[in-house]
Amino acid sequence: MINRRHIRVKVMQSVYAMLTSNSDNLKKEENFLRNSIDKMYDLYVLMLDVLPRVQAIAQEKIEISKNKHFVTEADLNPNTKFVENKVFDLISGSVSFQTYKEEHYLDNWHIEESYMRTIFERLEKSQLYAEYMKDPETSFKKDVKFMVKFFSEFIAPNETLAAYYEDINISWVDDIPFVNTWVVRTLESLKKNKSLVLNRMYKDDDDKQFVVDLFRKVVLNHTKFEKEIEDKTPNWETDRIADLDMILIKMGICEFMHFPSIPTKATINEYIEVAKDYSTQKSSFFINGVLDKICKDLEKSDRLNKVGRGRL
Repeated sequence: MINRRHIRVKVMQSVYAMLTSNSDNLKKEENFLRNSIDKMYDLYVLMLDVLPRVQAIAQEKIEISKNKHFVTEADLNPNTKFVENKVFDLISGSVSFQTYKEEHYLDNWHIEESYMRTIFERLEKSQLYAEYMKDPETSFKKDVKFMVKFFSEFIAPNETLAAYYEDINISWVDDIPFVNTWVVRTLESLKKNKSLVLNRMYKDDDDKQFVVDLFRKVVLNHTKFEKEIEDKTPNWETDRIADLDMILIKMGICEFMHFPSIPTKATINEYIEVAKDYSTQKSSFFINGVLDKICKDLEKSDRLNKVGRGRL
């Protein structure tokens, strides 16, 4: 499921797009933001679906070998440890997984089968595969451990797949690392003889509402927030501050003033980390300094709106 940091990233991208394009259609941009987050679920399911599709390729290879004109002992009695990995059954047998695929027409890997064949060919030649196949011990724990490594080493970093995802949906470029982690956590959480149940997109309704509230309040108050920034950066013209850094600072101010339950330290730390990923190392120091000054000023002037855990 999506976490607060990635929600902030998605909101940052939408705020940036709206402000730099000088758009005034708040509802349209808000719908785009919601859709961008919802489509992440398609990416999540597509990534999970790679696993049973690779299993199908491996099973097909076994059947072809058995039906050759000149078969060997290995052809007749193949090592089926990989295709019998219990994780495949938990994914393929998941009602929520199969239902989502059908309802959203996610049949990509039947159409683009070549991607799956390439992945299996690389796996089959690997040390990971060789060691797994020769291990005489079979257990659910080892099946999960192998599958996590398989996904992490052969699927998650696959640049060809990443390019394919980007062609489908340009917003997935920034979502891929997050969704890769989401898939790994899903695999690690699997239980023996318990079918996979897909996670929800949002942890709860509060997170879902946070998306809209943060976006609206930043956009509707961004000129007011800009004045706060000007007062704390007397040696900087606002046009000298990078657009992305300006937006991240505005989002931080918005959380200080309009989200009572979020601690100020949490807000500052989150935007420092986002800046490290999407701006520069220097930007993270600059954002930290400006937000710290603004936070102290808001508290001194009794404009810092914090209650409950937000006071921590």
